[in-house]
Amino acid sequence: AAIAEFKKSPDKYDLVITDMSMPNICGDEVAKQMQEARPDIPIIICTGYSDTFSEKDAEAVGIKAYLRKPVTSIDLLTTVRKAID
Repeated sequence: AAIAEFKKSPDKYDLVITDMSMPNICGDEVAKQMQEARPDIPIIICTGYSDTFSEKDAEAVGIKAYLRKPVTSIDLLTTVRKAID
């Protein structure tokens, strides 16, 4: 649903924050589909555990930041600022 909403008006959004592990879709696939609609959208992926998708993998596909859970509010704020700057 988030991907469909994003694709309706991709310029309406300044940033995407997604989890890596979700039911039915992974965060890297969410990122890919959103980047197809808007290649310059900054994307942050959060994960608690991922052996199959590393920070280097995220960087290689254009994801601006990779946050490991648990995430502190200061880490989130700092990462958001860096991603949108």
